[in-house]
Parts: sequence; structure tokens; C-alpha cells
Amino acid sequence: ALEKYDPAVISAVALKAYARIADTWSLTPDEAAGLADMSDSAWRQVQKSEYAGHLTEDQLLRLSALIGIYRILESYFSDPIARNWFKRPNTGPLFNGQRPLDTAINEGLSQILSIRNYLDALQEGA
Repeated sequence: ALEKYDPAVISAVALKAYARIADTWSLTPDEAAGLADMSDSAWRQVQKSEYAGHLTEDQLLRLSALIGIYRILESYFSDPIARNWFKRPNTGPLFNGQRPLDTAINEGLSQILSIRNYLDALQEGA
């Protein structure tokens, strides 16, 4: 059962899920790479399922939080809101009129985690 903790397996599974989310959200390659904190060339390899690198802890945490964000949006909102929420300007306190996507790319992991917590609270009715 140890193979499920193999970093290469974990990276591959996380990247496969994230690639589907990036596609669902219609992210540009630059946006998808920026969110995952990857180079454009590494992201192109991911899209072709040729990426052989290991993800850093920061990247794994980003992808885990983004998968959580996706799940919350899909369960809380109906389409097309669920699919477009991340790319729409938002007047909420975390975003100041910017797109959640842009704040996540610019501010990194801490902002991605803040967005995840914000959506968790929204879903729980806090």
C-alpha cells in the first residue's frame, strides 16, 4: 500500500485532476501555469501527459486547494456560475474587484488557501 504515497503517483494524480479543472474553467495556458506555479513549458508537458517532474510541497498544496475550490463551486453554484466564478471580477473582501484567478496567481498559495476557506465558509452558511 506504500505506492499510493509515491510522490510521482501523487503528482501525476494531482496534475491530471488539475488539468481537467483548468480545462473546465477555460484557463489560458499562462493562467493554468501561473496558478500551479509552473513554467509554461512544464504546463505544456502536463497537458500532453509527459510531465515527469515531482511537484514541490507548495505546488501540491496549491493543486489540492484548487481541487477543493473546484468541488465547492460545483456543489454550491449551478452552471455557468460554477464554471465562471474564478474568472469573474469579484467585489468580495478578498478580491477588491479583481478576478479571484488573478489574486491567486499574484499572491500565491496563501491567497489560494484564503479563497478555499472563504468558499468553505460560504458553503457552510457562515
